[in-house]
Amino acid sequence: MINKEMKKLFILILAGLAACSQKQNKEVPAQKPNVLVIVADDLGFSDIGTFGGNIQTPVLDKFGKEGMLFSNFHVLPTCSPTRSSLLTGNDNHVAGVGIMSEVSYPAVANLPGYSGQLNNQVVTIPELLREIGYHTYMAGKWHLGDEDGQTPADRGFEESFTLLQGGGSHYADQKPLSPPQVMDYRVNGKRIATLPADFYSTKNYTDTLIHYIDKNKADHKPFFIYASYTAPHDPLQAPKEYIDKYKGKFDMGWDSLRTLRLTNLKALGIVSPDVNAFAPSGIPKWSSLSSAQKAEFAKDMEVYAAMIEYLDMSIGRLLDYLKQQGLYDNTMIVFISDNGANGVMATTYPGNGDGKYLSSFNNALENRGLPNSFIEMGPGWAQASSSPFRLFKSFTSEGGIKAPLMIKLPNDSLNHGQWNRSFVHVTDLMPTILQLAEVSYPAQFKGKAVRQPIGKSLLPVLTGASQEIHSPTEGMGWELFERKAYIKGKWKILRLPAPFSTGQWQLFDLEKDPGEITDLSSQFPATRDSLINDWLQYAKTNDVFDHRGHYDSLLSKSLVGHH
Repeated sequence: MINKEMKKLFILILAGLAACSQKQNKEVPAQKPNVLVIVADDLGFSDIGTFGGNIQTPVLDKFGKEGMLFSNFHVLPTCSPTRSSLLTGNDNHVAGVGIMSEVSYPAVANLPGYSGQLNNQVVTIPELLREIGYHTYMAGKWHLGDEDGQTPADRGFEESFTLLQGGGSHYADQKPLSPPQVMDYRVNGKRIATLPADFYSTKNYTDTLIHYIDKNKADHKPFFIYASYTAPHDPLQAPKEYIDKYKGKFDMGWDSLRTLRLTNLKALGIVSPDVNAFAPSGIPKWSSLSSAQKAEFAKDMEVYAAMIEYLDMSIGRLLDYLKQQGLYDNTMIVFISDNGANGVMATTYPGNGDGKYLSSFNNALENRGLPNSFIEMGPGWAQASSSPFRLFKSFTSEGGIKAPLMIKLPNDSLNHGQWNRSFVHVTDLMPTILQLAEVSYPAQFKGKAVRQPIGKSLLPVLTGASQEIHSPTEGMGWELFERKAYIKGKWKILRLPAPFSTGQWQLFDLEKDPGEITDLSSQFPATRDSLINDWLQYAKTNDVFDHRGHYDSLLSKSLVGHH
């Protein structure tokens, strides 16, 4: 028997739940879509199967058939600048990340565009979506500020498990990329000292995101998820059973792989049949290497491939969970890489120049990719993953700033693997997400004026209303480490310092020459000069400081001295 007091209590509880439900429905209409943004770290343009790769990525390959694929998507040359533009829709300098914090220097440290951390003149996607009732979750790499007050918990994320720095060991030992850096893990802004003994970054980030969704699924509020993986960033590390899958798969060497990837991209129609691949002179021919060198290099690529296959499997776990919970169809899903493949040597990281720290690892052939090893992809494999584009991460050439992009709209019945070849920029993702969620970017946020996004919503392209959002008369600029570029239509100007180039502005026709091999400056000097003026205007508008010379030799060892 239920007495009168118990009945009264039940009635009050039910009334309260009904009131909460009505309030929730008023704040967040049932049709609000979920958003999942997946970022791979240092993934090459052609590494996944859908983009011509020969690594096993069945989950991403299947996902690519459900949405739209973009073959002309551009990001920033390195991790944190891309993340700042992704989350704010603004140029990385406007967002405060015109420099990576770990390589900052006094001349720019106090400039607003070069703080190395996300500033307050921009607003993030989670800050805006959380205000209208979204859950906002993040797991993985932050790299946008590592001091108290700069964490994801301070920039709109309700729940977060994050590595504040740019990278380091994928295992529980928390060994950093270089001695001056640390690996600072935070849960909702609070530092955690130790990780589970069986920690592996990709696995635990995925577990965390599933936990966050599961914990709050009963309230039926929409969510924004930022799955910011650290794979396949160096040090290259993966479970042994995944590494073993690729034994012997890359014995052909990087020259053959570069040709294979280019052939696959031609077959997909991403590049024209007569395109040649860029081949930097600083990379030795595979045939010139000793048997021992070939064995080590091949093993490194096996570990890299294993990281990507494990990442693909983990993304599958996340997508399967959404399907099991009936959330998949109403979720917009975005997959990108944050920059080109990483050909920069670990010896160039600040503090690693003397080799002492790197020599403390066990990089014997049988231990490469396992705990207490530190290996990298290196320029040979990175250039193959970037084929046919020029160079790789850290450069404003196409190999550094061109990345894969796939997007599935909620209940998408239109795209189903359709390719779009128009110019798209990472700053376009925020306006796309905001338009989908029916949120306007404010003129002010928390009482302060904020800079307006430079990106444009991709929804007209995704819904079939348009083939492009940027006309050939619109341009986009880049600057990082004094490496500069500007793209307008088919034309691109590029300035790279010696020994990578001449140190002067060069002009390329990206339609005919995506590898940026033939400088057309002498044939079209007026075009080059016009684009230089456009870049100067871009620099003025976006808080770019000309720090010529400081970085010209910083990464000059990227193409030499491998192992």
